[in-house]
Parts: sequence; C-alpha cells; structure tokens
Amino acid sequence: MPSYNKVILMGNLTRDPQLSYLPSQTAVAELGLAVNRRWKDKDGEKREETCFVDCKAFGQQAQTLTQYLQKGSPVMIEGRLQLDTWQDKQGNNRSKHRVVIERFQFLGAAEARNQAERDTGSGDKPASRQSAPTPAGEPPAGAPSPDGGIPF
Repeated sequence: MPSYNKVILMGNLTRDPQLSYLPSQTAVAELGLAVNRRWKDKDGEKREETCFVDCKAFGQQAQTLTQYLQKGSPVMIEGRLQLDTWQDKQGNNRSKHRVVIERFQFLGAAEARNQAERDTGSGDKPASRQSAPTPAGEPPAGAPSPDGGIPF
C-alpha cells in the first residue's frame, strides 16, 4: 500500500531556534512554530485557534534557520511528520509528533530587511524576490552565499 507523509505549514516562531550538534558534528536546530486558524462560527462571531508545532532541521538548513530567524519570525516549512518515543523519569512511555523540515522559505520581515539591505547597497548583488519555496538550506535572497558569491 502506498504511503505519503508531507506537511506544509506557515506561521511564526514561538522561540529562537536552538542549535546543537550531534556526535557526528551534524547541526540540529529545534524550533517551535505557531500556526493560526481564523473563522466565523455559526453565530457569525470571529474565532481563532492556534496550533503549536515542534520542528527540527538538520545540517546546513539548521545553521541557516538559526542564523536568520528569531522568535516571531514568519516562515513557511515543508517537511514530514516523525514520531519520537521515549520513557520519562517515572518509566512511562511517552511520544510526540514533530515535523522534520525538508524545505523552508523565509517570509515577511526577513524579506523586507533583505530588500532594504539591497536598496542601500550593502549587498554585493541585487536579487529578485523569490516566489517558489527556497531550496533546502539556502539562505534568503540577498543573504551572503557560503560559496563566496559565485553564481554557478
């Protein structure tokens, strides 16, 4: 039987990303995302609920997310659900779903800040606004590239 595990979320960070490293020196970033849902109930009253989601990124993505995002930053993530299981101090089995980030795109304030830097000439080269999701681990348009600005 076929399976499909894909999650796409857009929201704001609930806390600054926490960067750590595995024994293999692979970077790991843990972050919390708040996703809001707004609707009108049957009486026409506006309602809102917030879903809090824990997310995790690895490698260059983890470093990039930690470098450019902070609490309150808007971001779109694409990833997959993962079930983590463990035993607590009392020996009870615990579990939690989280999203493992595969792709992401910076939104809102970060894009505006990068555009302002380009407009004042502080960036090396102008970059067009991206409409497609940012490839995995790639910094936002206008951010210094890790390869020294070589476009190929």
